Amino acid sequence: MSEKSVVIVESPAKAKTIEAYLGKDYKVLASYGHIRDLPSKNGSVDTENNFAMSWAMSDRSSKPVSAIKSALKSADKLILATDPDREGEAISWHIQDMLEKGGQLKGKKVERVAFNAVTKSSIIEAFSHPRQLDQDLVDAYMGRRALDYLVGFSLSPILWRKLPGSRSAGRVQSVALRIICDREHEIEKFIPQEYWSILAQVQTTKKEQFWTKLTHLRGEKLDKFTINNEVLAKDATDLIDSADDLAVIKVEQKETKRQPYAPFITSSLQMEASRKLGFGAARTMRLAQQLYEGINIGGETAGLITYMRTDGISLSPEAITQARSVIEEDHGKQYVPSSPRVYKSKSKNAQEAHEAIRPTDIARRPVMLKGKLDNDQWRLYDLIWKRTVASQMEAAIMDRVAADIAPKNQSFILRANGQTIKFPGFLALYTEDTDDKSVDDDDPDKDDRRLPRLIENDALDKNDVQSNQHFTQPPPRYSEASLVKKLEEEGIGRPSTYASIIQVLQDRNYVRVEQKRFFPEDRGRIVTVFLKRYFPRYVELDFTASMEEDLDKIAEGKTQWRTMLAGFWKDFQGAIDETKDLRITEVIDELDAALNEHFFPPRADGTDPKKCPKCDEGRLSLKLGKFGAFIGCTNYGKEKEDACKYTQKLDAELTSDGEARPVAEPMDLGKDPKTGRLVSARPGPYGPYVQIDADPEDKKSKPKRQGLPKGMALENVTFEEALDLLALPREVGIHPDKEEMIKAGIGRFGPFLVITQVVDGKRKPIYISMPKDEDILTVTLSRAVEIVEAGLLKKAQGGGRRGGAKKKAPAKKKTTTKKKTTASRKPAAKKKV
Repeated sequence: MSEKSVVIVESPAKAKTIEAYLGKDYKVLASYGHIRDLPSKNGSVDTENNFAMSWAMSDRSSKPVSAIKSALKSADKLILATDPDREGEAISWHIQDMLEKGGQLKGKKVERVAFNAVTKSSIIEAFSHPRQLDQDLVDAYMGRRALDYLVGFSLSPILWRKLPGSRSAGRVQSVALRIICDREHEIEKFIPQEYWSILAQVQTTKKEQFWTKLTHLRGEKLDKFTINNEVLAKDATDLIDSADDLAVIKVEQKETKRQPYAPFITSSLQMEASRKLGFGAARTMRLAQQLYEGINIGGETAGLITYMRTDGISLSPEAITQARSVIEEDHGKQYVPSSPRVYKSKSKNAQEAHEAIRPTDIARRPVMLKGKLDNDQWRLYDLIWKRTVASQMEAAIMDRVAADIAPKNQSFILRANGQTIKFPGFLALYTEDTDDKSVDDDDPDKDDRRLPRLIENDALDKNDVQSNQHFTQPPPRYSEASLVKKLEEEGIGRPSTYASIIQVLQDRNYVRVEQKRFFPEDRGRIVTVFLKRYFPRYVELDFTASMEEDLDKIAEGKTQWRTMLAGFWKDFQGAIDETKDLRITEVIDELDAALNEHFFPPRADGTDPKKCPKCDEGRLSLKLGKFGAFIGCTNYGKEKEDACKYTQKLDAELTSDGEARPVAEPMDLGKDPKTGRLVSARPGPYGPYVQIDADPEDKKSKPKRQGLPKGMALENVTFEEALDLLALPREVGIHPDKEEMIKAGIGRFGPFLVITQVVDGKRKPIYISMPKDEDILTVTLSRAVEIVEAGLLKKAQGGGRRGGAKKKAPAKKKTTTKKKTTASRKPAAKKKV
């Protein structure tokens, strides 16, 4: 008799696919993510009892847990097949721990399997090599979860008491916020320096023109700031203008090789998808999750990429062999290196147990999936495929040329740089984008350009001489790509957490995004200054990175998680105790001093920026009210008739330069490829929206409009996003149990999911509000099923009435009251007629 097994994965989409691979002796069920977590209440981590944790099962977990318990009754074995990382190991541990305590595992085998791709071969291979839970990985999760709870649950109440209007603080989010705020401070403090570049256009006897740059003047080698005013610039241009005997005095030619990039890990995928595709980190991860869990192609669902939460940059031998075969077929033998390329991570805290992110079948070229994936899925798959294949291609070979040009007396020297691609190698398929472009766009040194053939002593004619004024630029504000890069370089957080860190900062209104760059809000700057003043150690980059290293040591079995927590908690509790007697007035004085130049920058006309513009007597300063911080006059709130009422909100409608932000205006985004009608983004009285014009041939036709989801700024809407929004409601997929289509849309009350159910014998749509951190355009089927199940459960328990049955009014209680005597009643006032 065959053995019956219950297999647990995280998502229902994976469950159906894997069950088809395994056969009739396996029942595959989804846990829908974590089944337990620490409740948001004091004491969930008992610091007095060796950091014992009190876990609680979420409401949405009751149904999947009941299904698991029921299936186990007729099974011989439980196989835990959650994701192959710390979080996946933790989910498996929670399931096993809860079932053991409930007695459901008596007499049953328990195994753990992990696979890197949702393909038949990967699943069969994984199930043929089961193991037990990795307790070291579980312990690392316990340490991380307890650490995050203790920091968040200890710091946040202090912020609420000492900084009204603040939301929360977190172990990693507060450090990420500090990075953004520190960069803004650098920008505000930046003093531009003037410099000039001197360019000359010359030509060969064959009339071949090219630009050169002045590098030496009267025997002195110039640095960036040698020519720093117009007088010096004119002197240099006059000298070049007066020369009529230019010739090539030196030519250097050097062959160089450019090596391909390593295949993607989580962070590099987020960075490159941001640069090349304009995707945020959260959007990239949702799309990658869809590609990993599987897309139905030709009647069979299969995962298209390997697991997307990884910091390993190696490829399996099978993948390398397949990539080399594809390279030879598509480009020729000359593009295949003599031996496979091997990559090693340079980032801090890298865990290289998992493969890099790659297509599960490299022979499945992007063109084969055109029309079978939606546009964003295809674009991300195309990016991953190209990066993977390019990583195994030959290096590009460049010919770099540098030529020095001068008059006979060599009173000045001009330099021309150029480059030609001798052999494209991997560049025939893929080039990586950079996040911050060079500001010296007119500098010939920055041009990858071809130069004419130049030989020493060749005479050249001078065509034009230019002097260009420049000013140094402050460091750029962080984009999602550059912030992820900074976090990774500093060893802060994990690649799988970057998207959620960025989202939390925006949800808390600590930062805003403009032109795809992070600007700290005043609220965020105040929180950062407070934490830097009273909890300096815990927002230091080095300290946060060292905590990550400690967690990695736990995962490697080199230290105990309770030992790590005990050392942390002793010092952290001391820092908390020091703030107990802290007065709000003292906090305000500290914040006012630290942020004085930000709130009251010097004025160009020399007037006092702190003088009250209303009463002309008081001084402006930072104040705290029950709704948060604001700017107020020192005479504000005084109990006298002439008390000044002047106040000013923080985060007023000003740009970082102190000027009024321009009023949002309609933006034309492009023409719908299907209808040719104009698509635009527009401000409206109820919020920004996108619109597609009415059909000009149909007089009754009206423009179709769709409001923007919360957090999507009008100026950042892309043409593709607008089309996606106007296509709402969209079909997410069929619910695996209910066999009904789940649709996603945006309505009066925000984003929602809708599924049809039979209620009182009639089919009715049931609407469920989307959680605020979910993206309506990219929510996966597995995640949508989780949200729907949680929403239906809440409605069944009487919570949430949107689209469901009307809530019955509670029955009135019968009460008996003593009749008051007329003597005890006040007489009614007489009406005047």
